[in-house]
Amino acid sequence: MIFILAGGTILMRLNDFHVQDYRAFLQYFAMVTGTIFCSWMVHGYLRLHEPKNVSKQLRPIVRIAAGMVVACFLNYLSVMLVPRRFIFTDNVFHNTYADFLRIIIGAFFISMICHIVWSSLAVSIMLQKAQLENEHLKQAHLRAQLLSLQQQISPHFLFNSLSTLKHIAHDKGSKDFVVQLSHVYRYLLNINEQQVTKLADELNFIDSYLYILYQRFEGDLKVQIDIPEQYHSYLIPPLAIQLLIENAIKHNALSPEMPLLIKIFIQNETVTVSNILQPKKYPVESTRLGLQNINERFQLLFDKQITIVHTENSFTVHLPVISHDRYYH
Repeated sequence: MIFILAGGTILMRLNDFHVQDYRAFLQYFAMVTGTIFCSWMVHGYLRLHEPKNVSKQLRPIVRIAAGMVVACFLNYLSVMLVPRRFIFTDNVFHNTYADFLRIIIGAFFISMICHIVWSSLAVSIMLQKAQLENEHLKQAHLRAQLLSLQQQISPHFLFNSLSTLKHIAHDKGSKDFVVQLSHVYRYLLNINEQQVTKLADELNFIDSYLYILYQRFEGDLKVQIDIPEQYHSYLIPPLAIQLLIENAIKHNALSPEMPLLIKIFIQNETVTVSNILQPKKYPVESTRLGLQNINERFQLLFDKQITIVHTENSFTVHLPVISHDRYYH
């Protein structure tokens, strides 16, 4: 930028160019260098510390204006300090309107160039960041799919077999169990290609999933769900709640005397899954890969992280949810 502006000015006024001594030449380049550097730093500072009381549409204008003010001041200061020893014979400051206009126009172009270069760099960084986040999201989604597939054996075959079993089962209890199990597998089959799902769909899946768990553990497991209907349209990564329920069962003891209580509710715009701690006699080793995977998906999809609160008596995970409009806009 310095050589383009300084060299371009000299080439445009080559006929007026007279090197009286090397100091005049250095003074000119020092003036251009200092002006561009200070304007560049002003733009950078205002980008890092954007005024919150100024709208996004006006912030570029504020940066350009601030860069112009600094450039005008330095330009004016330089021509006042070295008006007679300059590389252009007619470049003497006389406090005329034309002189002030020349300084203002020069400052405007310098500030605009700084703004354009900064904006280009910001757009380039944003594109690179978006590509990197998209790649990370694909990897996290593939890991979630792999984990899901590892826990399934020929899901289509099992789903078709369950549909057949539903028709040949005679008693109502068997039919209900098969129906709920079919709902679980249908959700797992349909969700593989989706990165987010509505909270209502996730809760319907959880109801079917809990029906199966209740048949397995009978009265040893109790799950309380309190999600207001106004949050049912909010979005959440699929299977996030299910994994937390599965972890709670995996790491805690269940018995008729001490049933495991899990609560699922809304707290501060998050889906909160909390369970009391009832450690098993022989604890199961935890890799925490499941929680890490959930956190990566929330961070890449919503730019938010899950919050884990581990106390002496409970284990709580807060899952941030986001409205449909905010996610797609």
